[in-house]
Amino acid sequence: MQGAVCQGMGQGHLPGIQGGPLCHIVAAKAACLYEAMQPEYKTYIKQLLDNCQVLAGTLQEEGFRLVTGGTDNHLLLLDTMSMGVTGRDAETALDEVNITVNKNAIPFDQQKPNITSGIRIGTAAMTTKGFKEDDFRQVGKWIAEVIKNKDDEN
Repeated sequence: MQGAVCQGMGQGHLPGIQGGPLCHIVAAKAACLYEAMQPEYKTYIKQLLDNCQVLAGTLQEEGFRLVTGGTDNHLLLLDTMSMGVTGRDAETALDEVNITVNKNAIPFDQQKPNITSGIRIGTAAMTTKGFKEDDFRQVGKWIAEVIKNKDDEN
C-alpha cells in the first residue's frame, strides 16, 4: 500500500475524488504523529497551555480584554481597541520590537478587514524555545507596554 500512495491510485481516485497525495506531506504528517506519541509531547503541551494562560492573565491584569475571556489552548485573541489601538497599529508597533503577532478581526468588528480591532497571539514558538511562565509574564508586560505607548519610539 505504501507504494500505491506515493505512485498514484489510479483513475478512480486521481484526479477524480482526491488530489495528489504529495508524499512529502504524508511523510511530514507521519513525523508529526510520531512526535505526538512521545511522552515528552504531553509535557510540552501542558507547558504550552500553562504559558498561554499566564500570558492571558498578564494581559488582562494590564487592562486588555480577551475576546473569549481567557484561553484553553495555545492562542489568544486580544481586543486591542479596548486600549484604543487598532490591530494593524498594534501589530506594527510590536513588530518594531521583534514581537510577532497577527492583526485579527474580532466578533462584531467595526474596523475594516485590513485594519482590525484585535491581534492573535500564539505561544507555541516561544514554548518550543524553552520559555516558561515567568518568561510569558514578562512578554505580556512588554506587549502591554508597547501597545499602550505605540507612538513613543523609546
